[in-house]
Amino acid sequence: MQKQTNFRNAFSLIELMIVIVILGLLAAMVMPSLTGKGEEAKRNLVCVQMKSIYNGALDMFKINNSVYPSTEEGLEALVKNPDEEKYQNYSMSGYFKDSKMPKDSWGNNFIYINDEGTIELISFGADRKEGGKDEAADIKMSECK
Repeated sequence: MQKQTNFRNAFSLIELMIVIVILGLLAAMVMPSLTGKGEEAKRNLVCVQMKSIYNGALDMFKINNSVYPSTEEGLEALVKNPDEEKYQNYSMSGYFKDSKMPKDSWGNNFIYINDEGTIELISFGADRKEGGKDEAADIKMSECK
């Protein structure tokens, strides 16, 4: 004669509720440390982009033309020659890949300032407006680490 055994093939409702509560508690502990990391990563990426523009395209422009573009000419001078007489050694293909102007993490153009050879690049940050505090603060290349 065979012995009859009872095996459960599923979880009970209480077991499922306990697992859901545990997962909820874990999420509640982890989420506060993750929030804000996305914005921080965007700000760090902007610093990397600005340094790349400065150490790449702007330096190549200066090597070819002996000066940086003026503030008025802006970063657009790295895409298209603003003055063929002034910049006779301008690169035929410009200084950005595919002649596309780079944008910051929020899709805005960088602000370029040339103060007598001292270069500053600025992103207005998440609020896309000049000024701001905390996450909405402007990002300046000179303040990047």
